[in-house]
Amino acid sequence: MSDPRVLVVGGGLAGTEAAWQLAEAGIDVVLAEMRPSRPTPVHRGSLLAELVCSNSLRGDAPTNAVGVLKAEMEELGSLIVRTARQAAVPAGGALAVDRDIFARGVTKAVTEHTRITVERREVVDVPNRPAIIATGPLTSPALHRVLNDELGGEELSFFDAVAPIVAADSLDMGRLFRASRYGKGEGADYLNAPLGREAYEHFIDALLGAEKVALKGFERLDIQYFEGCLPIEVMAERGRETLRFGPMKPVGLEDPTTGRRPWAVVQLRQDDLAAEHWNLVGFQTKLTHGEQKRIFRTIPGLEQARFVRLGMIHRNTFINAPRHLDATLRLQSRPTIRLAGQITGVEGYVESAATGLLAGRLLAAEMAGLELRPPPPETALGGLVRHLTASNPSTFQPSNINWGLMSPPSELAAMKNRRDRRLRHASLAVDAIRGWAKSLGTCDADHDPQ
Repeated sequence: MSDPRVLVVGGGLAGTEAAWQLAEAGIDVVLAEMRPSRPTPVHRGSLLAELVCSNSLRGDAPTNAVGVLKAEMEELGSLIVRTARQAAVPAGGALAVDRDIFARGVTKAVTEHTRITVERREVVDVPNRPAIIATGPLTSPALHRVLNDELGGEELSFFDAVAPIVAADSLDMGRLFRASRYGKGEGADYLNAPLGREAYEHFIDALLGAEKVALKGFERLDIQYFEGCLPIEVMAERGRETLRFGPMKPVGLEDPTTGRRPWAVVQLRQDDLAAEHWNLVGFQTKLTHGEQKRIFRTIPGLEQARFVRLGMIHRNTFINAPRHLDATLRLQSRPTIRLAGQITGVEGYVESAATGLLAGRLLAAEMAGLELRPPPPETALGGLVRHLTASNPSTFQPSNINWGLMSPPSELAAMKNRRDRRLRHASLAVDAIRGWAKSLGTCDADHDPQ
């Protein structure tokens, strides 16, 4: 007899969220995760939902599109957002987490759920049963080949990079100052290394002349970077002022030793609850490890920095979603299969988890024989679905959630103040998601929530 349980492939943010949503709807799930027996180039352990590129889930305010997305997900009982709040560390207006506490929290919730069975194995074929494939941008070569054959070889690729992390006890705190831009959060959530104009120019020169990691044979030279996660040396190549208007922008900050705004600033964000590790915000890089140590130790306060993790680069893959997915995230060529996470062409932790949530909810509704419909277009969740299914296939690229993906309700047209307009839009979006969930009827499971 065939296994009646739903198979979810991949134990990252999208896979764990999808499995959780299905289980909470009363459906038995097998969650297959290939780690640790089959490692990836960037994961370090065996915990589910491990964060590798950053510890930030970005903005948390309702005036921010990703803040609206989190609010909608919380309305739908998101495991990922709930656990992130439990593992939060100070980060101004952003939601950042202690990576280890977060991953342990998700792992505990998933493994202890009575309807979820976690199997540590590699899936090497497209399942012949209801399933959600959420293997992320680092899908195993075997499954990647099978998907490639299934979809006709139309996958796209782009490079992603990881920022370094330093140990707090190796920093010269006398050369750093605590502050958040414009006093957000607790007002002093970040460590800031101020650079004068001359120091900034020397830093740019060092980046432009630094040795970079050579691409492997399988990595084509014409593959582009995701614009939201450019390596700092690539930004420097685009212009000497690019970093000063990007991750090194000094606006909203004042150096207490001078009483003035610095020419440029390197910000460090707390990476764990113990505040022992700090990551260099926006400093994802493909520099060689030796060059990272040499150049980053020229930053004020980092002269003796001990690197807990150095930056790295890896290739991400994603499908041409508008060509292959329907409005409920099913593969058009294999309707029993849904995709979720970065492999669909969304970018970002929250967006990946959101597609897992949607895939789980929609599959649960389908199994209950309910009419399927995507989330309303004025919502952030609906905006993600529109991006994945209604974009031009010939120009499709990964995207974070943004206001441009969400259709503004008609009542907002008369509102002139942008902040008020976005606050109202956020409120209407959460209301619309609540109504959408009720119409799906996936909240009334015949079990006790975990």
